[in-house]
Amino acid sequence: MINAYVRFPLQRLWGKGKSASADGMKWDLYPQNLMSEYHIRYGGYGGIGYYMVSDSYMAWMSRFTTCGAWEGHYILDLLKENESEIQPNTIHADTQGQSTAIFGLAYLLGIQLMPRIRDWKDQKFFRASPGEKYKHIDDLFKGSVDWHLIETMLPDMLRVAVSIRAGAMLPSDILRRMNSHSRKNRLYFAFRELGRVVRTWFLLQYIANLELRHEIQTATTKSERFNQFVRWVSFGGDGVIAENVRDEQRKFIKYNHLVANLLIFHNLVSMTRAMRKREADGYPVSDEMAAAFSPYSNEHIHRFGNYHPNFSRMPEAVELEFRKPPQGETGRILVMMPQAGSKSA
Repeated sequence: MINAYVRFPLQRLWGKGKSASADGMKWDLYPQNLMSEYHIRYGGYGGIGYYMVSDSYMAWMSRFTTCGAWEGHYILDLLKENESEIQPNTIHADTQGQSTAIFGLAYLLGIQLMPRIRDWKDQKFFRASPGEKYKHIDDLFKGSVDWHLIETMLPDMLRVAVSIRAGAMLPSDILRRMNSHSRKNRLYFAFRELGRVVRTWFLLQYIANLELRHEIQTATTKSERFNQFVRWVSFGGDGVIAENVRDEQRKFIKYNHLVANLLIFHNLVSMTRAMRKREADGYPVSDEMAAAFSPYSNEHIHRFGNYHPNFSRMPEAVELEFRKPPQGETGRILVMMPQAGSKSA
């Protein structure tokens, strides 16, 4: 479905598919549950649904974890789980989506981590060497990088990165294992040192570049909008995941994620049709206007409608282009669409 989604030119006006943003959302659970934990920030018992959303609004990945888990441990699992044609190289997140170790591992995996960090001014900047002094911004720097440790442990760090790329392990697994402050875990401290270098470089860019701050804010806002949309899709039960079995809870997150993506795809097809009709009527939609739309619309979708599947009906042909293609060029895709006049999707 993602591969079909990215064939539509309209979604390319929303994003190029080279970046994604990750964010977690609390789902309520009953307190008497092994997965349930009390969430201090949101209040109440529940678990965290963690979603990776592309810059063109489609969600690529979902996870269900405990409230006490560090969300950033799952942010790089996209490398293995995303089997679509679109492979992003930039990932945005919030404070929970980053740490120095995650920055270091992402760098070796060829992923540019660009999070929106809360209280970034309190983050530690690290000098290239103890004697370095920087005019005007020297007070930001609190320590220096241990280059010797990075050089010594680099072969082991590269083995970890190659193993992840080969699919032998998930990034979340290795990050959880390394996330120990034991002085014997030199691999963790090596990733931390490399991450200090990368994060310091990123924070300096963040301070200096206004456009970068706008880009990060826009990306993380899309994740927050998807969280609202996926919760709207899950109606009934007062927003509580009633299952007490962990596998069933994961299914709830995965299937809800799938239904949300199906509705996003449905909205994209409907918007493409509507824009083609306007063009046929002599009112073309400009790129600037089309880029301002979002496939998270829900006013036209009747969640509580009557659904009568008709498996014998042939699907309608849908034009990919929202403008009439040049003469001699065509592009069509077959998708299942509701009957005309129906409010149900």
